[in-house]
Amino acid sequence: MLWILIAIFSYFLLAVSALGDKYLLSGPPEPKSYTFFINVSGILLLALIPFVGFVRPDSRQILLSFLAGGSMVFASYFLYSALEKFEASRVIPAIGGLLPIFTLGIVFLFSGSQSLTPKSLAAFLLLVLGSVLISADKGKAISLESLFFSAASAFLFALSFVLVKSLYLELPFWTTIILTRLGAFLASLVFLLAKETRAEIFQKNFILQKKSGIIFFATQGIGTLASLLQNWAILLAPLGFLAFVNALEGTRYVFLLVLSVLVSAKFPKILKEEISPKSMFQKSLAVLIIIIGLGVLTLSLKT
Repeated sequence: MLWILIAIFSYFLLAVSALGDKYLLSGPPEPKSYTFFINVSGILLLALIPFVGFVRPDSRQILLSFLAGGSMVFASYFLYSALEKFEASRVIPAIGGLLPIFTLGIVFLFSGSQSLTPKSLAAFLLLVLGSVLISADKGKAISLESLFFSAASAFLFALSFVLVKSLYLELPFWTTIILTRLGAFLASLVFLLAKETRAEIFQKNFILQKKSGIIFFATQGIGTLASLLQNWAILLAPLGFLAFVNALEGTRYVFLLVLSVLVSAKFPKILKEEISPKSMFQKSLAVLIIIIGLGVLTLSLKT
């Protein structure tokens, strides 16, 4: 039960972080340079080694950690590439729907049969449906190309989730965090091989171009805390319910919807959010489905 609350709170923080990004970013980020900036800071976690009871991993665990971190990096790259090429209303629902399904499938392949009770399966389907419905824009069909980018991102995110969970079964929390973030740092260096990316990174001051440094750093800090809480939820969740951590992402869109409406109403010059009656009905229905899914999930864990 605790992992559900932690996951939901992490998605609340991710919604706050997304709202900050929405204010700061005037357009879609350049995929390679943005992925590099998001992941390169992982090297700083090495400074925590003397203070967190770091356990020396074996070669297999190091390999899995680097694979997990690298999968997360390239999942982010496919996500940002999709957002650059296609509308978010096509990409986000596809990833939201495919991610928990891929996670469930990879867990099954890695660990054998993970039987879900009828209540658990119903909760899973409701949460996935709610996640897709709340982020979908009616009339925006997904193309084969955008589906490819979305599926690649969802699969790599799912693979990273499962690998991280397998490491938590063997290593302490902070050891796993440090190793996977180091893997993400190393993987992000691949983008420096591209000349145009090096120019983007080293010839432009990415951070100081932002109009509000305080909001930028606050947004990144909140996002980091959200990531740690999400990893804590992964640590606590039973392996058979790992896909539910992904399926609960629908709560993030609920929080983002509420926060966007509140902020746009109070500060219309800072953030403008226009929602039509039809869109509001669709999103309200999605919220109801997510709430029902959470209720069914809670009941399934008690029985």
